[in-house]
Amino acid sequence: MPEPLKNLLHPDLVKSMAAHIARQAVDFDADRFVEQASRDMQQLELMQRALQIRGALGETLPDDFEKAATILSASLPQDGRAGITGWALLPVSQFVAQNGLGHFDLSLELLKDLTPHFTAEFGIRPFIHADQEQALRTIGNWVFDANHHVRRLASEGTRPRLPWAMRLPALMRDPQPILPILTALLDDPEDYVRRSVANSLNDIAKDHPALVAAFVGQHIGDASVERRQLLRHASRTLLKKGDAAALANFGFAPSSGIRAALTIDTDIIKFGGALALSLSVTNDDAASQQLMIDYAIHHRKANGGLVPKVFKWKNLTLKPGETVDLMRSHAMRAITTRQYYPGGHRIEVIVNGTVLAGGDFTLTMG
Repeated sequence: MPEPLKNLLHPDLVKSMAAHIARQAVDFDADRFVEQASRDMQQLELMQRALQIRGALGETLPDDFEKAATILSASLPQDGRAGITGWALLPVSQFVAQNGLGHFDLSLELLKDLTPHFTAEFGIRPFIHADQEQALRTIGNWVFDANHHVRRLASEGTRPRLPWAMRLPALMRDPQPILPILTALLDDPEDYVRRSVANSLNDIAKDHPALVAAFVGQHIGDASVERRQLLRHASRTLLKKGDAAALANFGFAPSSGIRAALTIDTDIIKFGGALALSLSVTNDDAASQQLMIDYAIHHRKANGGLVPKVFKWKNLTLKPGETVDLMRSHAMRAITTRQYYPGGHRIEVIVNGTVLAGGDFTLTMG
């Protein structure tokens, strides 16, 4: 059985933090810090543990934030010397976010120095929320940093809908201020950074689909393989929704003369089994067509309604008069992100954003 996520923060890690800080501050009460940070830790979940450690830092570091920041900065690994690193830096970044808003430049510099040892993407968000213009002036320069972790921080930390983090409502309403950051990193040599750019654009697409489709269209001409992959990943939500402009960016025109026939092996599926699908697709048009074939399972909800989830099937080019037969098995088994309910379900085949075939089936939980 895998180790619980909460155990990424544990008493021994707290003791290690105390030792590193004590070496930089002779007045630091290491015993008090360890006692407060570790109190009843076994009963706490990951973020509760982080907040408790953050609170212990606040109780034992100097009230003067500039002095506290100097101590924390010196406690980071540097010049081959060990220091606070990894998950121990989560509560450190939280401490900076909570106490450093009155010291913008100092705080952002500390978070920048911290991020090569553990991402500070959560820590910079309160600064963006408090004064977006001032924060982005600094963060925007990080795209030129030699360290790829810092460059990624510029894109990941400014994501409007970063998972597990506070939302950035102003950027959700108007993402234009972060587009220069994303543009500067489109061809970053590190895939780690490019995937962050793609995820940020995908976030934006949920609120501004036309803007992202236009951005992708502007930057896809003569794109390298790596940039094209980034832009495709950035468009994944739009492509699943059948957005016409996004489809056109990747050569998927509205289907013309395409026929599809779907066969479901049985109309009753027992939970834990699999849905066996057969699909026949024919091009009756006079020209070859590039096809993106997806399928949507409309899952039963607790209230009896249906909600669709789109899955990828296959991309292919179909010549005039050509027919292709495809098969797929879709498992109906327990997963952590979905609760299944018995009853009628529906499946639809989507070709270049248009539903061309479908069928119904019943899920039983016996």
